Amino acid sequence: EALNDKRIICHYQPILDQRTGKIYKYETLVRMLTKEGEIIPPIEFLEISKKTKLYPYITREVIHQACNTFKDRKENFSINLSIDDIKDTNIVNEIIKTIIETKTASRITFEILESEEIENYQEVRNFTKRIKEIGSKIAVDDFGTGYSNFEHILKLNIDYIKIDGSLIKGMENNKKNKIIVETIVDFAKKIGSKTIAEFVYNEASYLISKEIGIDFLQGFYIGKPSENLLE
Repeated sequence: EALNDKRIICHYQPILDQRTGKIYKYETLVRMLTKEGEIIPPIEFLEISKKTKLYPYITREVIHQACNTFKDRKENFSINLSIDDIKDTNIVNEIIKTIIETKTASRITFEILESEEIENYQEVRNFTKRIKEIGSKIAVDDFGTGYSNFEHILKLNIDYIKIDGSLIKGMENNKKNKIIVETIVDFAKKIGSKTIAEFVYNEASYLISKEIGIDFLQGFYIGKPSENLLE
């Protein structure tokens, strides 16, 4: 019903370039509205959409909305893709068609969740190769916890490493967290990738992230997800 009624919508969270102090890009985040206009977070409907085989339709809706939102703007923007999206030939073809039509290829980044599933290298590498050929970029999301693997970054030629929010949040009171983040930042610089800190939620996490040299900062301290973009 939400898909038919156009109640699948995009919110956009700003990402700050810490060197310039300006908003560099936005992450696209999906939301669903009830008939009464209340916002339902993705954690409450994405898994259900996979079970009912409606997930690809949500991906299409997000791609179309985001690309058409940014086609007449100058900022970069990112969209999250699941491993299922990447393995779906129809979705990949739709993505490429849409970003070419809206002329947003050079400003879009596709975020892939860093997990053991990414080890299905061939399909992921084929996708990244096609995307990069038309000028788009790739980010690995939530890096630094779980099955995080530096080899993934090297093999997939990643443009951005998004450092998991739990590490950023924990840097204030946990020296080990800070050491892990410093290691990721040092590694990224050596291979020519940029870093993004997730969950920058207060002044302390903002200042520590800047001190370490993380390139871009994202979190409630920078700005909350919203339908409205900053002018």
